[in-house]
Amino acid sequence: MNGEIHLRDVKPVLHLTLQSCLHLAVIAAIFLIFLLASCTTVPLTGRSGLSLVPDSQIVTMSYQQYSEVLKKSKLSNNQEKVQMVRRVGGRIAMAAESFLKESGAGADVALYKWEFNLIEDDKVVNAWCMPGGKVAVYTGILPIAKDETGLAVVVGHEVAHAIAKHGNERMSQALLVQLGGIGLSAALSTQAAATQELFLQLYGVGANVGYMLPYSRLHENEADRIGLVLMAKAGYDPRAAVGLWQRMNSQSSGRTLEFLSTHPAPATRVANIEALIPEAMRYYQKPR
Repeated sequence: MNGEIHLRDVKPVLHLTLQSCLHLAVIAAIFLIFLLASCTTVPLTGRSGLSLVPDSQIVTMSYQQYSEVLKKSKLSNNQEKVQMVRRVGGRIAMAAESFLKESGAGADVALYKWEFNLIEDDKVVNAWCMPGGKVAVYTGILPIAKDETGLAVVVGHEVAHAIAKHGNERMSQALLVQLGGIGLSAALSTQAAATQELFLQLYGVGANVGYMLPYSRLHENEADRIGLVLMAKAGYDPRAAVGLWQRMNSQSSGRTLEFLSTHPAPATRVANIEALIPEAMRYYQKPR
């Protein structure tokens, strides 16, 4: 009869559809396994973070860009200030390595070749730490830090970003969007230029020396929490963090501070830090 549809005519279509669904399900499962295998655990918080870029690769790019920053910058020759930055940095670095070992991530310690430099630029209120432990502090932030403890708040926060591998996570998320997940491993090896360009976009070294794109609110909260623990383990009173962020806010009136452009400090942030201090105080031992 004209217009009749027999079941035997439908079966092949259903069969093909089921095959397609099965194929997609297998791809999705492989992709999920790939993502799960490409995760790292953030110390203290226990959160799983995406880590698609080999640590060795991102650290190598970091070293190269840090070297470029130093070449383009004027390093401070004020030995008193330089030694303060390196003294604070050294204590925070030791605390970070101890913290990683205590957190079961002792193997990561080998990734960090710590270096702390003070860049002479009173107009730049900023500090940052690249993956691998390369740190820059600008002289413009020292009056707001006031003293070693205030500086420890800043350096501890920046080092926290590094040991939590926030840089790798940001690159991984961007690469996943730009290059796709299934072919990512191949893309990292065959599209090195794209990976390098993405690193420059995130860290801004190619355009504005020492400028980095803002971290997410999640990353900032984690760096606040871990940073307080690091400064406490290093022998600096974490309660000083409240005053530092309050001074940062008050100094931003009428001008843009580079540090606040990448580390927003609304009143809610100060309140969050106050809530985190009791945890950090458990790690604090006043220096004798």
